[in-house]
Amino acid sequence: MTFFYKDRPSDSSLVETIWQAQSEQSGAFISTASTHWEMVVTRYQGKTIFTVRGPETQATPLHYQRIGAAWIGIRFKVGTFMPYLPPATLRNFRDVNLPEATSQSFWLQGAAWEAPSFENADAFVARLVREGLLVRDPIVTAVLQGHPHNLSPRSLQVRFLRATGLTYKTIQQIERAQQAKDLMERGTSILHTVHQLGYYDQSHLTNSLKRFLGQPPAQIARVSQ
Repeated sequence: MTFFYKDRPSDSSLVETIWQAQSEQSGAFISTASTHWEMVVTRYQGKTIFTVRGPETQATPLHYQRIGAAWIGIRFKVGTFMPYLPPATLRNFRDVNLPEATSQSFWLQGAAWEAPSFENADAFVARLVREGLLVRDPIVTAVLQGHPHNLSPRSLQVRFLRATGLTYKTIQQIERAQQAKDLMERGTSILHTVHQLGYYDQSHLTNSLKRFLGQPPAQIARVSQ
């Protein structure tokens, strides 16, 4: 499958990245595990669909047939969420397509919203914040940044599940798998990657990468070479 893809940083502290893509031909690809949720505008054959897509806890092979489809996405930072559409309800492809208002707008909490563009996505996010539809859990953000907290393990787990749809442990596992991929793509050996990131052994690394990224370490290292 061939995509034209580009992204850009956002002015909002709640957003990880803003991206756009277009498909040039049909095919297959692997959707890797992700700790982030996102809003995606799909335009295809004159129709616009606005989707809220949740985090993913494992790699999933997907097939796509929409040649010429175009997407605009807003990927949010971990810990940012919509209280009325919590990430846990969207996890692992339980996506929600919001009702269409017009060919270029959709219904959100009783109001018609114009679908954002690649250029005005920051203004769209700012309006979500003003309307109280987008918030961030400061405890989750603090923990992810390594700051101390005084919550019990049970309370912390509840906060993470509410704000991210994932447990803190799952977030750590997914992020470590991505770090391992990044290291090997830069030429770090499989054995050094195991030791550097604290995997038990090479088998542990292999199982993690196959689960979260859909690729074994040898394949990642071979592509890098």
